[in-house]
Amino acid sequence: MPIRLAAVASSLLLGACSVVGVRAGTEEPRYETLGIEAGLEIRRYAARLAAETAVEGDETGSRSEGFSRLARYIFGANQGSAKIAMTAPVAQQPTRIAMTAPVAQAATPDGYRIRFFLPAALRDPPVPQDPRVSIVQVPPETVAVLRFSGSTTPAAVAEARDRLLAALPATGWVQAGAPVAWFYDPPWTIPALRRNEVAVPVTRRNG
Repeated sequence: MPIRLAAVASSLLLGACSVVGVRAGTEEPRYETLGIEAGLEIRRYAARLAAETAVEGDETGSRSEGFSRLARYIFGANQGSAKIAMTAPVAQQPTRIAMTAPVAQAATPDGYRIRFFLPAALRDPPVPQDPRVSIVQVPPETVAVLRFSGSTTPAAVAEARDRLLAALPATGWVQAGAPVAWFYDPPWTIPALRRNEVAVPVTRRNG
């Protein structure tokens, strides 16, 4: 009982922290900052694994549906299982994959691709039960990033994306792919304290 109460208290504390933008214990993909140019952070990411799903529909609805599919996967809707040894008895439960940030959203011809980066230590992720969810290897990439807080509405994301692309010509980098939006906080986080980002793949400018 004390252990259960401690777990509940911990969950409540983490939930309260997320309201004010404190992301304790949430893993993020590792990257190297190559520099800050024209207000943009240039980052180099190594290869990493992600769970992703493609959703048809508008930007907000696709984000909600995509996140729900991926959340079901990371909280047990997969074909793996973990045996957790306890003093008595021995319990068996579905694999629960640690939460990470951010959740990524990118446009596709028919809707949006929602992607959840998996923990670095998870080398062999369990197979999703939902055929709409797949595990992909994200190749190494260099991206230009603009951070913004506040609303995550399509208009707010578009405005941040426009600022990112407008600033890029003043840097030593050129666009090499489609922009993507990254969201680090749950919807109940106070808007002014949210961490959101827009990023675009880049390569070094010739000359």
